[in-house]
Amino acid sequence: MTKILYRTYQLLVALPLGLLATMVMTITVIIGCTIGDGHFWGYYPGHLWARFILWILLIPVKVEGKENLEKGQRYVFVANHQGAFDIFLIYGYLDRNFKWMMKHQLRKIPFVGYACEKSHQIFVDKRGPKKIKASYDAARLTLQGGTSVTVFPEGARTFTGHMGLFRKGAFALADELQLPVVPLTINGSFDIMPRMRDCHFANWHRLSLTIHQPIYPTGQGPENVEATRRQAYNSIMSALSTAYQGYIENPDQ
Repeated sequence: MTKILYRTYQLLVALPLGLLATMVMTITVIIGCTIGDGHFWGYYPGHLWARFILWILLIPVKVEGKENLEKGQRYVFVANHQGAFDIFLIYGYLDRNFKWMMKHQLRKIPFVGYACEKSHQIFVDKRGPKKIKASYDAARLTLQGGTSVTVFPEGARTFTGHMGLFRKGAFALADELQLPVVPLTINGSFDIMPRMRDCHFANWHRLSLTIHQPIYPTGQGPENVEATRRQAYNSIMSALSTAYQGYIENPDQ
């Protein structure tokens, strides 16, 4: 009965309000970034939108580790990728102005893709060396300009809730610019809506975000990249729910 009531509420209340909020957010971002400060308009409307979506879905959120972040410091944030609700959790509750590194296919989403483009989110295109380099260059310019970036180093959402392998791109970028990497552990997103059930009803489940201590570079070069990648992976794994502990291969990587 509780599940039926929650799904009815989603259909009659949360879905219409969510669609309206998404339209308002995208239009605000597009207009704001066109006539004003893209640094402001590219983040705060999306930040409030993400919080609103979780609020209307009655999803409780717990955040730990905000004290690990220094004001004014640029970071490369890396997180496990459990599902679509990762976006709402990080955007709404990390409370840091940043740019996303996202799949280039997301540019095709009506209105949202254009808003991401106008706000200078970084589209990662792996269709050839030139496009990969262009994505990497865009991320470098963002970090050099004083803004943090957030990356899902698995490159794809999990099918099982478990973590796949971490690609080294984000860690190589942090190494090149000698910036700290901050691991983020997401729990609950897979339980709310796994990728196999995209566009279905959401399940009610608590979300949690653990912000681990930054990993500062101890050198520069391949050894530092690998050491940082390994440490970030272990940190994120350490805070995962017991049910999703351990590595399982992701065939989509």
